[in-house]
Order: sequence, then C-alpha cells, then structure tokens
Amino acid sequence: MVKRVWGRLIGSLAALGLMAGAAAAVTAPILVVDAESGKVLYSQGATDPWYPASITKLMTTYVALDMVRQGKVSLDTLLTVSPAAAAEPPSKMGFKPGTQITLDNALKIIMVKSANDVSWAIGEGLGGSVEGFADMMNETAHRIGMRESRWYNPNGLPEPRQWTSARDMAILARALMRDFPNQQALFSISAIQFGKSVMANHNGLLGRYPGADGMKTGFICSGGFNVVATATRGGRRIIAVVMGQPSARERDIKAADLFDYGFGQSASWTAPTLESLPPSNVAAPPDMRPYICDKRKPMPVDEGPGALTASGPGADSATTQLLGSATPDATNLAFAALGNANVRGRTLPPRGPLQPIPVWIGSSPTEGAMALAREEQEAQAAKQAAKQAALEAAQRKRAEAKAAKDAARQAASEKAAKARAAAVTAPKPAAKTAAKDKGADKGVPAATSAYTSVEAAPKAAAKPAAKPAHKPAAKKPETKPEAKPAAKKADKKAKNDES
Repeated sequence: MVKRVWGRLIGSLAALGLMAGAAAAVTAPILVVDAESGKVLYSQGATDPWYPASITKLMTTYVALDMVRQGKVSLDTLLTVSPAAAAEPPSKMGFKPGTQITLDNALKIIMVKSANDVSWAIGEGLGGSVEGFADMMNETAHRIGMRESRWYNPNGLPEPRQWTSARDMAILARALMRDFPNQQALFSISAIQFGKSVMANHNGLLGRYPGADGMKTGFICSGGFNVVATATRGGRRIIAVVMGQPSARERDIKAADLFDYGFGQSASWTAPTLESLPPSNVAAPPDMRPYICDKRKPMPVDEGPGALTASGPGADSATTQLLGSATPDATNLAFAALGNANVRGRTLPPRGPLQPIPVWIGSSPTEGAMALAREEQEAQAAKQAAKQAALEAAQRKRAEAKAAKDAARQAASEKAAKARAAAVTAPKPAAKTAAKDKGADKGVPAATSAYTSVEAAPKAAAKPAAKPAHKPAAKKPETKPEAKPAAKKADKKAKNDES
C-alpha cells in the first residue's frame, strides 16, 4: 500500500522542482496526525497562519457542545433567526427573521449544509451577540491549546483578522473527539432533509473514501479550499488537514492520498506531537484570491459531489504553480502540493447512497411541519398574487400600447387629411402659371423681358376674343361668292346690250 501511494505521490516531483525557485511560492498547510496519540505523521506549514473559511464552524460547534455539557443550554434550546442572521450570504438555509430552530438541528445544519445564517443565529443565541460569542470562541481555543487561532465570527465568512492553522485545527478535531464522544455522528451525516429538500454534505470524502467519518470543509477566495477530515480503519483513526487548495476536487483527492499514507505509517515514539510543533515565522496569511477566484472563470463552489467531478486544465492553474515546498528534501517535495500531474484527471469513486437525517424549524417535527405548511401556503398565495399582478400589468401594458397605437394612427390620418385639404385650396405658384402660358404661345420667346408673370394672365384671357376679330378680315374668299354673281350679271347685260 505504501509503495503504491508513494508511486502516485512521487509523480509530482518534476513539477514541484520547477516551483522550488519561484520567489512567490507559498507553502500549503498540510498535516497528518494519529488521532489517538496526537503524534504527527507528516506536516508542512502546520503552524502557518491561514484563513479558515467554514472549518470555523468546528469551533462554533465545540463552544455550543461545551455549553450543553456545562448545563448552560440544552440541545432543545430554541434559537431565533435575527434580521442580521437572515442577511448573511450563502451558503445558507434562507430562514426568515423570527424563525426558531433547536440547537440540535442548528448544529446538524451547519455541519452538513454549512449554513452561514444558522451559524450566526447560534452565535447570537448563545453569546448574546456575535462579538460575545467570538470572545467565548477565543477563550475556549486558548484553553484547549490552540495557539495560532483568532476568532471574530462563528461562520468563517471573510474577515481579515480571523486566522487559524493546520495544527490548531487538528487540536480542535482531537478535542471534539475526546470531549464529546457521544456526538461523533454529528460529523459524519451524509445529508439532511428539510421538508422536501435533501441537502448532501459538502464533505466529498464521506461515502467516497472507505472509513471517512468527518469532519468539515470550508472555502473562501482568500483561503482556498480547506478540509479537516477524519477516517477510521482497523480501529485506528487518522486526522488529515489540507488547506489552500485550488479546487474541491484537488483538496479531497489530496486528503485521500494523505489518509492512505497515514494508515501506512506507525506513530513512533520519536514522532513529534501537535504541541511540540515549532511556531511559524510567517507573519500573516497569504491572500489566495487572485489565484483561486480568477475573474475570467466561473466562481469556484464547495458543494459536495458536484465539485468532485471537475477535471482538466484546472489542475495546472496558477494556484498549483504558486504552492511550493518549504524545504527541498524529497519527502516534503512529494507531499508539498500533491497535485499537478499527480492529481490531473483523477476523481474519487462515486458517492454511496445518501441517508438523510430530518431537520425542522420550531421545537418539534410536528410544529415544524405545520410551520412549513403555512409557509408553503403563504408562498403559494404570494406566487399566485404575483402571477395575477403580472397578468394584470401585462394586460394594462397591452391596452396602453393599443391606445397609443390607435392615437398615433388617428393623428397620422388627421394630418394626412389636413395636408390634402391644404393642397386643394392653395393657389398655384405664379412661376408655374407663367411657364404654362409660355408653352401655350410658342411665338413669344421665353427670354422676352416684357412677357412677365404680371402681364401673362390678362393676355391669356384676351387672346381668345382677339382671334375671331382678326381672322374674318383675312378671309377674302368669303366675299367673292357675293361679288361674282353681280359681275356675271353685268357682263351678260353688257353683251345683251351690244347685241
């Protein structure tokens, strides 16, 4: 088994060798621990500060369970979702302000769905305020031996002052196992069912890696993809902490490889403990946003099984090139990123059947069912009202558009009628009349200065009267028929007289 794992891991040596000289190389925190003894089987950047994202919710859960253990609250304590909690960004349940939920259901929801609104409600309900709960988180962290952590909110949403380390998260995981043995099932729930909705656990190792039984994933752009994972084999439990990965797929595959490595190792008496790991000389967490959340690509998601199927060029992303090794020895290089060519194209086996655990709002399943029924009725009524309003608005819009169209058509018709009436009643231009008259009297040259528009109209009117008066004087043959008979009679008389 060890040889097979080592063979897979050593495949990344060449790519990691290229990264060794990168001036901006970042050591991705990685840690493998024997859960029982606390012995470190492998570590890299284990005490370096890092942005925790939603693995913060493990700290929230510890504080809540510790309050239950002390008798300050119970798992049946009702928490109320405030407007501030309801306004938290996803991942979330989307509960309305005023919704109540038991602490038990709230813890199941944040472990599976990683709901930020519910985590906020836990903080406000148990701490009096988020700030008060953060003080409780910091006090508890210090008490159980967490050195690098500083907490400001209960859900892990971006907060530049909120840091942790792989070592601290392994200490927290051991404390949860040790102090609350009866609550271990909380970390291995494959899915929850709320009403008709079934939500799978974001932890892609559950149901995929044999023996995986916890605990929590997290993702924000500044911290990358993180996981605190546990697995049990042959009665032995291993904790693997992986941080700053460029995708959920790479994170989960690397955690699985680390489990294989850890189960193949024995915790020798010379192995360091979590408490003995030296402090880091890194002053602040690196901001992975430019490398994890490239604006030219879709926003990465941490949504359980869907995120595991991604493969291809993402394995050679800028983030993979950024992550480097802290020291040049072969073992560290082999585990430094556990990515590049080693991870490319690989996926975990398909997830086994989900076994949803029911959760509800209110104090009991019956109350929750009634509340859900009311909400569904209200939602249906609101949907119907919105549909009716949209229909009426569409009808009004069509009626207004038709009225506007009719008004525009009527206006155009009236305008055309006015234009026709104006064309009929308007006098013809003088220039056109003069040109027409010139054409009628071809004997007058067009350039005659005396032939003006002023004189043209009278002349055209007088011309028909003058024409008949002129023509009879010219027709001489009309008088000849009268003269000829008289002449003939005179000639004939003359002849008669001569005879």
